[in-house]
Amino acid sequence: MSLHIGDTAPDFTVATTTGEISLHDWAGDSWVFFFSHPADFTPVCTTEMGMTARLAAEFEKRNCKPLGLSTDTVEEHLEWVKDVDETQGVKLTFPIVADPDLEIAKLYDMIHPDQSETAAVRSVFIIDPAKKIRLTMTYPMSVGRNFDEILRVIDSLQLSDKARIATPADWRPGDKVIIPPSIPDEKAKEMFPQGFTTIKPYLRMVAVD
Repeated sequence: MSLHIGDTAPDFTVATTTGEISLHDWAGDSWVFFFSHPADFTPVCTTEMGMTARLAAEFEKRNCKPLGLSTDTVEEHLEWVKDVDETQGVKLTFPIVADPDLEIAKLYDMIHPDQSETAAVRSVFIIDPAKKIRLTMTYPMSVGRNFDEILRVIDSLQLSDKARIATPADWRPGDKVIIPPSIPDEKAKEMFPQGFTTIKPYLRMVAVD
């Protein structure tokens, strides 16, 4: 199954390290950072789990809940979390989905056979409060994720929802943003009374909070 941006994130009920959850109910009115790992007790995954735990306050500030997945059991996850806490200097509290039968991994197309028949690649799904998939990223097993980028895209998506804008290449919070070409100048003047800069008719930059 191939999932696309704009699709409703498939719901599931599953055992996790914090108890059984149903994705949609658990998410509630929050955003979700749903991310997969090849296996427990592996080095790159250990650092990524640690970084997610370390950034707990940043995810909370964005009303975003992390949800991990690895194709192992709850019991294995819980033992691994002890290693994550010890080696990464964190206290991991977010749930990790148990998926030893690969049901969720296959539902979300996380199994890429050229990489492994049984372990998930490093998939990322950013899911909004309406349960829509807003962003996907897929990393090979050998490459750890860039968590600055994950936070940046959540910021961009949330700002675009709030202010009806788009963000340029390498945008960071506080930088100027783009007024989409679908918004005519007269409407843009109403929406952005602070004024904007027209570089080309299709490229208008504005500062927003």
